[in-house]
Amino acid sequence: MRERVTPDEWATRVDLAACYRLAAHFRLTDLIYTHISARVPGPAHHFLINAFGLTWDEITASSLVKVTIEGEIVDDPTGQGINRAGYVIHSAVHRARPDVACVIHTHTRAGIAVSAQQDGLLPLSQHAMRFWDSLAYHDYEGLALDLDEQARLTRDLGSHKAMILRNHGLLTCGASVAEAFDLMYYLERACDIQVAALGGGAVPRLAAPEVAARVAQQFRTLPYKAKKTEWKALLRMLERTDPTYRN
Repeated sequence: MRERVTPDEWATRVDLAACYRLAAHFRLTDLIYTHISARVPGPAHHFLINAFGLTWDEITASSLVKVTIEGEIVDDPTGQGINRAGYVIHSAVHRARPDVACVIHTHTRAGIAVSAQQDGLLPLSQHAMRFWDSLAYHDYEGLALDLDEQARLTRDLGSHKAMILRNHGLLTCGASVAEAFDLMYYLERACDIQVAALGGGAVPRLAAPEVAARVAQQFRTLPYKAKKTEWKALLRMLERTDPTYRN
């Protein structure tokens, strides 16, 4: 695979495979379901996504499937094809948002729990306040198999980079794989904290709106985020534990 794709595409494949392995490590998986995709650099409007049937800890740079925005498979080394729901959700975002290089969608226990709560994500933690005024919501319509839902999904996402799919799960996107993973990790943690806090039975203490807004602004201007400091540390962890994602 490495010999028949561009260096830029190979770099994207390695980053995306790393993202799958990291998501598996942090237990963001749902067996063989849910997906992470990345736009292939270049003018062809292709994106990479997992082969249907592989668990996330099996994903490698070479096993990723290359697909057109219209759903035509360009390159499928495994021959297993892709999940229809994955195509519907991810192609919608890649088509509507040229600023987005990576899309992550998960079905975690905490993420689905918060997606089923009437008030959504609450400013209960610093992690949650990061998403103040920058979190979208999309109402549940059933399994994401119908193309006509794409317009409503991208309308609800708007210009945001994080969204709660009601009664369904979480979605984040970013200008890089690193950014999308960073957002998903902290959105998941925020949901996990909310479930724990509300499950304790005590009256929750919510931050004041002006404080939540200030925290969100502080996160947007953290200088180390642009340097991908966390992502580099995570890649070092993968290199120590299982570098086969690069295969």
